[in-house]
Amino acid sequence: MSIASLIKRHYRSAAVLLGVFAVMFGSLLFVNQALANSDNPVVKAGERLVNIYDRGAGRTIITKARTIRETLKAANIKVDEKQDVVEPSLDTDMAAEKYNINIYRARPITIVDNGKRLKVTTAQQTPALIAKAAGLKVYPEDKTVLNKTDNLLVDGAGLAMKVERAKAVNFVLYGKESIIRTHAKTVGDLLKEKNIKPGRNDTLSVNALTAISEGMKIELWRNGKQTVTVEEEVNFETEKIQDANKDIGHKEIKQAGEKGKRNATYEIEMKNGIEISRKEVASVTTKEPKKQIEIVGAKSSNTFSGSFAEALARLRSCEGSYTSNTGNGYYGAYQFNRGTWASVADPSKYGNATPAEQDEAAWKLYQRRGWSPWPACSRSKGLQDIYR
Repeated sequence: MSIASLIKRHYRSAAVLLGVFAVMFGSLLFVNQALANSDNPVVKAGERLVNIYDRGAGRTIITKARTIRETLKAANIKVDEKQDVVEPSLDTDMAAEKYNINIYRARPITIVDNGKRLKVTTAQQTPALIAKAAGLKVYPEDKTVLNKTDNLLVDGAGLAMKVERAKAVNFVLYGKESIIRTHAKTVGDLLKEKNIKPGRNDTLSVNALTAISEGMKIELWRNGKQTVTVEEEVNFETEKIQDANKDIGHKEIKQAGEKGKRNATYEIEMKNGIEISRKEVASVTTKEPKKQIEIVGAKSSNTFSGSFAEALARLRSCEGSYTSNTGNGYYGAYQFNRGTWASVADPSKYGNATPAEQDEAAWKLYQRRGWSPWPACSRSKGLQDIYR
């Protein structure tokens, strides 16, 4: 046999062997994929059967990966962690033998809200989550429709979510006010929608045929006596601590006050939808108010032999505060009348002078009249008598 024949025969055998290996390798891949896709796949110890759904296309693999992230890496599937959504999450530990992984890719969505257009790129699938991703508040009563965009020139390719807002109405039902949202056309339709059936002695504040408008107020009252419980604010007290090292007029809030809350129950008498009397019958404090503590200055910039601050305090003890008004022509902590005030201070400031301005006026009057020591006072003789 010639050398050429031997070489030809050798290559023919090699080609046959390669063909056999190719068929065997393809059969193995087919068998592995068939096992993965079958209802009862053969999964060895430490392996997991994972179904991956990406953009609607399904794919099944058998893997020894321990997390969702490792599984997608083994399957050579990349995701944008900032925008795409993977369920279960990427760092979920895989302990079971079977898993389904859903990958939702971010895509552009145009939100049309009462004629206004807002564009957002998100992988969220439900209208509520899409609105949340866009920073948009959507109420349960609002209607949302998610479809492919019908205006390619304006919105481009993608999806459009239309939001039809329900109207917000202030509704007072037998004394209890709340905000309700509705798509009803009239007040009567609203009552039917909320399953509210007015009684024989009830009074509706507007006609049942009145069209619903945004922010309107509707009241339904029952004639006669009834009780209603409302939440009310409770004012906080203010404690003032005098600091002799701070000038008069200085004010510093050491502890900010906070209003409390209480539930007050009133007995109300109604007639033809009009409240004619109200009497509190019970009260429960649900949140105690927090006292406000203020540091106020008690030091004057004037010089004075002895304690000027003590003298001021002694004089103020006769009448009270810088806003004292006896109603008989005397005003302030030192009870100036209008004429005396005008002799030592700006006449236009009478009745609205600051504490520092009142102290300054008292000091000037002291100097003018030459009192030494500072005049005393008693409850029987106030400063209005001293300053005449």
